[in-house]
Amino acid sequence: MNGQSTPTGVESSAAPQRSPAFLRHYLGQLISFYHPRCLDPRGGYFQFFRRDGSVFEPQMRHLVSSARIAVNYAFAYRQSGSPEHRAAIAHGIDYLRAAHRNARTGGYAWLLRDGEVVDATNHCYGLAFVMLAYAKAAQSGFHEARTYVDETWEILEARFWEPRHGLYADEASADWTLSPYRGQNANMHLCEAFIAAFEATGVSRFLDRAALLADHMVNRQAALCGGQVWEHYDTDWQVDWLYNKGDRSNIFRPWGLQPGHQIEWAKLLLLLERHDPRPWRANRAGELFRTAVELAWDRRNEGLIYGYDENGGAYDRDKYSWVQAEAMAAAALLAQRSRETYYVDWYDRIAAYSWRVFVDPQYGCWHRIRTPDNAPCDEEGCFSGLTDYHTMSACTDIIAALAPV
Repeated sequence: MNGQSTPTGVESSAAPQRSPAFLRHYLGQLISFYHPRCLDPRGGYFQFFRRDGSVFEPQMRHLVSSARIAVNYAFAYRQSGSPEHRAAIAHGIDYLRAAHRNARTGGYAWLLRDGEVVDATNHCYGLAFVMLAYAKAAQSGFHEARTYVDETWEILEARFWEPRHGLYADEASADWTLSPYRGQNANMHLCEAFIAAFEATGVSRFLDRAALLADHMVNRQAALCGGQVWEHYDTDWQVDWLYNKGDRSNIFRPWGLQPGHQIEWAKLLLLLERHDPRPWRANRAGELFRTAVELAWDRRNEGLIYGYDENGGAYDRDKYSWVQAEAMAAAALLAQRSRETYYVDWYDRIAAYSWRVFVDPQYGCWHRIRTPDNAPCDEEGCFSGLTDYHTMSACTDIIAALAPV
């Protein structure tokens, strides 16, 4: 990539996004967009930013964003070694413990305003990011976070784990009454979080559980939908074909098949394989990636669309930044693993599109959403805040994939 060493999978090219040095420099720019402006001296992180970095809704705190920004700072600290970035990890972890966490019930409030609970619902998806934040903090040298990892495991085990199905339930009230909804998204991000927990602690139960979730979702559950992972299920983990159909407002539970989630599963299978090589994982990752990009790529305007139906027909043609970012990471990992030009070509195509359409040339952050013809969207209506978590995660994964052998 830099002309001096040969990366695994993606060979040297003039494409700047193939250069680890370029990506490290860009990651530094992206971190600088958030740091230090996201640090609220009263506690936690500001989460709602316009593209120029100005803050709106300064009182609101969403659990997912609170955890994701802590993870972002762990990515930053890994690259920079900066004491400021390490202190910012602690700043976020302290807020998760003091504000979001209910010490009496062990739950985590979904939404806060001015430090007061607005929505006390317990979401397994939220706990997945709490687990990820604690694991990344432990990796960054915070020894107390190791205890928080175990604590979160116990909460998940007691409140959401369903051993009969080998998967996690999704939502519970503040007093832990489960809803009938079951979803793949929480299980996918728990797989990610457990891989991180294993890397932070070396404890095998985390890797074993991540592997079990991956097997059940990309094999057993995907068999119910022609080999792809459907989003929504009933209490017996049978496909719910109608849940949220026609409602495009729920960003955590969209209807249909999400190409971004097929691609994320592909990436997770390859991350699992690093620790526990199984040939089927790489093969299945390739299947999921190829199906998703072939169905989701907009051949007229470029970019990967947000969703398609069970027959492969476009359902939501908008372009989301996180889908492009995850596709870049998965393509890089697949190229590293297989050395096939197919994945190199897809990496180049998606990276070129993303830098042209999504990366703000002035401020460095990514636009969240583009219309089908790549025009800007109103991004202030999204209640979960702006974090660029997927972008930072993808850049970190790609840099590792491009490292010389």
